[in-house]
Amino acid sequence: MSTAKANLTGNLVRKQFLMSYSQIEKLLALSAAKGKSEAEIVRLAIDAYDPEAIGTGSIPELLELLDSRLKNAIQSTQKANSVVANTLKKLEQKV
Repeated sequence: MSTAKANLTGNLVRKQFLMSYSQIEKLLALSAAKGKSEAEIVRLAIDAYDPEAIGTGSIPELLELLDSRLKNAIQSTQKANSVVANTLKKLEQKV
């Protein structure tokens, strides 16, 4: 590629690739929704793509978070059940 052509587009290089119709539809929808060009959407997607991040500890971290949140939810539910049971006892005594 000539220097003159590269300077016209900044540091961008023209690439051509094949996409499925569904990918094109999704790209068009994203472009319209975000108010960005299709090319910008593709560049952002490439910048965000990190296949290494998926397998480097994110699953154990998510499982730990899930475990913690479930324990908290169970404790909150048990406390709420206790309050409801006590309230029902008090109501039964008044009847």
